[in-house]
Amino acid sequence: MSSRATPKVVVLMGGISFEREVSLSSGRECAAALRSEGYDVTELDAGPDVALRLSELCPDVVFNALHGRWGEDGCVQGILEWLKIPYTHSGVLASALAMDKQKSKAAYRAAGLPVVDSLLADRREISKSHLLEPPYVVKPNNEGSSCGIYFVHEFANGPAQLHDDLPDQMMVEQYVKGRELTTTVMGDQALDVTEIVTDGWYDYDAKYKDGGSYHVVPANIPDGITEACLEYARRAHRVLGCRGVSRTDFRWDDTKGLSGLYLLETNTQPGMTPTSLSPEQAAKQGISFGAFCRWMVEDASCLR
Repeated sequence: MSSRATPKVVVLMGGISFEREVSLSSGRECAAALRSEGYDVTELDAGPDVALRLSELCPDVVFNALHGRWGEDGCVQGILEWLKIPYTHSGVLASALAMDKQKSKAAYRAAGLPVVDSLLADRREISKSHLLEPPYVVKPNNEGSSCGIYFVHEFANGPAQLHDDLPDQMMVEQYVKGRELTTTVMGDQALDVTEIVTDGWYDYDAKYKDGGSYHVVPANIPDGITEACLEYARRAHRVLGCRGVSRTDFRWDDTKGLSGLYLLETNTQPGMTPTSLSPEQAAKQGISFGAFCRWMVEDASCLR
């Protein structure tokens, strides 16, 4: 952090991924919160000239509020390392690893964390035949916010017919029935467990549209499952090499106890509006949204 009386923070937001609108929402909320905490804040909609704009602005810290590809997959982190500008959240390697669902699952499995079976396949092959026994889920290997997800139920007449605008390589993953749980890690502290309740699939609309879902925090689950979620999230954070704040998502089949708990993925750039999952968990620990954002700025560094 600079010795300036009022540290200068650039909030990176927007970008060019499918999650642009979510990122703009996160960025505006974080910028407002950081101004209330006394920082000199500039909002920067990240485009092809992002390196030039950052060089011109000369911030003390970049608050990374980008979501999706190019913003949380190691790309912008590499630019920030090159420019030697301290930044929030995870570094190049952890960001790239967490964004690649199949590679991150291999890391979890090597660390003894429970994951479901999955494979990568060409989009056209997936549409020809069942590559896993139904039920299963088809999703992009490197996108977030539940973009481009297909659910093939147990009695489906045929495989998923995927849109041509999806990536050529997709993940096919065994479906686990049960409850959606998530845990935020802040530094080395796992904050809480939230249950996400929806009427159907937890897709993009369920995540971001009014009434699409609601959160129960702390989740009404047995103590043993709570402790397992907290421990698994801490371990996932460490295994991937995450820094700052991450959020790990779980699926729990409550008819099977602990053996029904599976780790799905770790998000290195969780949503950052005051009602998003991670800030909501922080608030339950007595950490205001402004203080949560301030902690991330104070935690910022290069060589993450």
